[in-house]
Amino acid sequence: MFKKILIANRGEIALRVIQACRELGIPTVAVYSTADRDSLHVTYADEEVCIGPPPSAQSYLNVSSLLSAAEITGADAIHPGYGFLSENAHFAEVLRECNLAWIGPPAEVIRRMGDKAKARQTAAEAGVPVLPGSAEPLGSAEEARETAARVGFPVILKAAAGGGGRGMRIVRDPNDLIVQFETASAEAEKAFGDGAVYLERYLEEPRHVEFQVFGDAHGNYIHLGERECSIQRRHQKLIEEAPSVALDAALRQRMGEASVRLCAAVGYQNAGTIEFLLDSDGSFYFMEMNTRIQVEHPVTEMVTAVDLVKLQIAVAAGERLTVPSGLSPRGHAIECRINAEDPVRFTPSPGKLTTFHLPGGPGIRVDTHGYEDYEIPPHYDSLVAKLIAHGRDRSEALARMQRALDFFVVEGIKTSIPLHREILRDPLFREGRISTRFMEGFAARRSRGGG
Repeated sequence: MFKKILIANRGEIALRVIQACRELGIPTVAVYSTADRDSLHVTYADEEVCIGPPPSAQSYLNVSSLLSAAEITGADAIHPGYGFLSENAHFAEVLRECNLAWIGPPAEVIRRMGDKAKARQTAAEAGVPVLPGSAEPLGSAEEARETAARVGFPVILKAAAGGGGRGMRIVRDPNDLIVQFETASAEAEKAFGDGAVYLERYLEEPRHVEFQVFGDAHGNYIHLGERECSIQRRHQKLIEEAPSVALDAALRQRMGEASVRLCAAVGYQNAGTIEFLLDSDGSFYFMEMNTRIQVEHPVTEMVTAVDLVKLQIAVAAGERLTVPSGLSPRGHAIECRINAEDPVRFTPSPGKLTTFHLPGGPGIRVDTHGYEDYEIPPHYDSLVAKLIAHGRDRSEALARMQRALDFFVVEGIKTSIPLHREILRDPLFREGRISTRFMEGFAARRSRGGG
């Protein structure tokens, strides 16, 4: 096992890794920018190193500073969390060259699955269903036109090198294709330094269902069930659940087997997520793979009783997977992402937490780096806390989540808590009748006073 782990991240995920390391008896090193000097991950780590000013490029994305911090503290492994450098193949390669362990998949796998077009091609070769579309990134607007004509409208253009909705355009009218292709390519170039885009058929109202997967260095591959992630706004997830009400045992088995098959095809190691679009007829299609731990990993932990972060560390240290694949979910779990933002305008709301009262009681978990009088900095992601509720079934999990949201008191900033309360009251959400376009209909009902 590792002697000391440096966490190349901040906030709640850094604190989450520290908790796992504390149980394993592994000392930790927190890195922080000057804006995060008072963050809880700095308080609870065994050692801390300031790595630069607030801008991410000068701190959390500064590879030289991170390597220096590892050297001066004697860390022999680095956990990247999610975001920042967690899916950066170059960083993983540099660590290998410096004889530092990387708690994540091999660099070549990150690079292969990080390119969305290559990942799509790899999935198809592994026998995993993919949507009709371009096998390679599109070389020109004319090629986009020809591919769209073959696939049929509507289509969606996606950045080959990125995600999060950037470089993504839905095209329903053939006359709009050329302009949207150029816009998507320009946006992808600006966001990821790579203007390559690919095209595939667009499903109007699919579900977004992802499978938690793991692989080890000994050729073992497993999945730990699915998460329903359809409640999104501008491709950013708001609420996640496990299991999905849309999957029966047979469909879960087929999707799980496809996920494991893809992991084996690329020799995957450590934690990953296979993301699918699930159509109303039960057809599912590979969308992308995230080669890291996910924000929403706690819902899987709640229904499987498996500590995914401890498992990450064990696998990175060379241990074999001992968790069986396809564990049956125990009850139901729901996660609400509590963000520092105006719940109506969706604008950021950084500032001081003058009151911060966390809910508790049966089945409730809160992952947060916040505390009373903590200053939420304006420089990073707006996530303040992850509120997770677990129950014997979805009905009990919903009741516990509603109770927890009512007891979660945050003052000094605006948060997304009122929005989550509204969503949980929505009849379609309560019935499980959701898709990736749920928030569009919800916003319309809300504006009419029916949300």
